[in-house]
Amino acid sequence: MKIKGMLTFKSEHAGELIGIIAQSLAPDNVSEMETFIGKDSATVSFSADKVGTMLSSVDDYLMNATIVEKLSYYLKETRV
Repeated sequence: MKIKGMLTFKSEHAGELIGIIAQSLAPDNVSEMETFIGKDSATVSFSADKVGTMLSSVDDYLMNATIVEKLSYYLKETRV
């Protein structure tokens, strides 16, 4: 049995940041993950055979997204 899940990031004013996060993490997507980038949103779909695998994948993704977000803000501050 396949377990499927989806994370959607939405923001009216953070379209650029969402795109940066999604594009930065897309190369690490395994075959069971897909990233879709819209104007003001990004959606990542996950599928796995086990709940634990799904939770680990989502946890890893969110941790990496947090790092990209913080790094993005840091780089914007240092450019000024």
